[in-house]
Amino acid sequence: MSQMFALLLITGILYIGDVVSVKTRAWIPSVFVCAVLFLLGYWSFFPKDIISIAGIPTVVAVLLMYLLITNMGTLLSVPELLRQWKTIVISLSGIAGIVAAVCVACLLFFDTNTAIVTIPPLVGGIVSALIMSKGAASAGLVDLSVFAILIYVMQGFAGYPLTAIMLQREGRRVLYQYRRGEWQPDADVPLPDERVQISADEPMPHLFSAFPARYNTSYFKFFRLAVVSCCAWAVSGWLAPVMSISPFVLCLLFGVIATSLGFLEKQPLQKANGFGFAVMALMLFIFDTLNRATPEMLLRLLFPMVVLIATAVVGMFIVSWLAGRAFGVSTEMAFAISLTAMYGFPADYIITNEAVTALTQDEKEREVLMQHMLAPMLVGGFVSVTLVSVVLAGIMVGYLTPLAG
Repeated sequence: MSQMFALLLITGILYIGDVVSVKTRAWIPSVFVCAVLFLLGYWSFFPKDIISIAGIPTVVAVLLMYLLITNMGTLLSVPELLRQWKTIVISLSGIAGIVAAVCVACLLFFDTNTAIVTIPPLVGGIVSALIMSKGAASAGLVDLSVFAILIYVMQGFAGYPLTAIMLQREGRRVLYQYRRGEWQPDADVPLPDERVQISADEPMPHLFSAFPARYNTSYFKFFRLAVVSCCAWAVSGWLAPVMSISPFVLCLLFGVIATSLGFLEKQPLQKANGFGFAVMALMLFIFDTLNRATPEMLLRLLFPMVVLIATAVVGMFIVSWLAGRAFGVSTEMAFAISLTAMYGFPADYIITNEAVTALTQDEKEREVLMQHMLAPMLVGGFVSVTLVSVVLAGIMVGYLTPLAG
């Protein structure tokens, strides 16, 4: 397959996903549609490496992941992170619900190894899925090695539509109050018309205020993003002999710090006109994992996969509902925050944006909804997928029982 034809196919799938999402007012998220179409493609005529053929190999996707996560850190100031403590607790509560529910299901229907392999991928990241897959393979557990990847691949099929439903319901509740003049915005969050808008004439960040604004070119924005991302990567390597911290976790943290110090402005990737391409490439990287799921694998592992994903969703809902009630957060918002464990960034950003777009085209109403929903969704996704899932995988892989003989 030629590079340009591969690019034509995969961008066509992304557009079809967008069309279906707009047509159904985000009740069927674009990421769900794209996942189905990629799966069908891999089962028919797509080469397994179609994403790489199109020009987005793993190394490019990882590079963009560094830049994107650092960029997302610029959205979250230290006061914002402190203000989102309820979100962090709700996200951790949802993870606790997953762990408890999966353990109970495995005690009743499966075994301990199945529980150990299942939990980290269910909490989110591809890194944790790969850790568990390799650990299971090393222990001689071939089926469970495949199962770890399938869980990661398929959990979004539950997470995407459920999140869309929750955000649609939450958005309608907020809009009803806002239109009646009863909406009280979250504490310490600026009103929509007070927010700084992206502008080509925006001055240099604080640390570079002595330089003329004309020198704040797209390349300078990319350079500063690369500096912060490189520092996160380097510190992760330096800490490796003492403790294992994902460089992506540090990218988020360093993005927050760099913005607070005035080294980065808010959303530099958008201002450098690189955000759309970066998100597209990262989404394609995620869909690339679907090339592992053959029809035979799905049939053989269908029952445990469906049971454990459904059980995890139920456990997550119960615990996040209790946590939401305790902290005064609506059931819909609490459940949506917990569901970010099933996909993380950038799907949490995309689904939130789709839900807002489907509910209103009024700019002030869009700002109100994004202000209310986006930060909790991003923080929830980062806590579960980027941080907790890798920690759980690193701990639990050591408890796998090797296959006898």
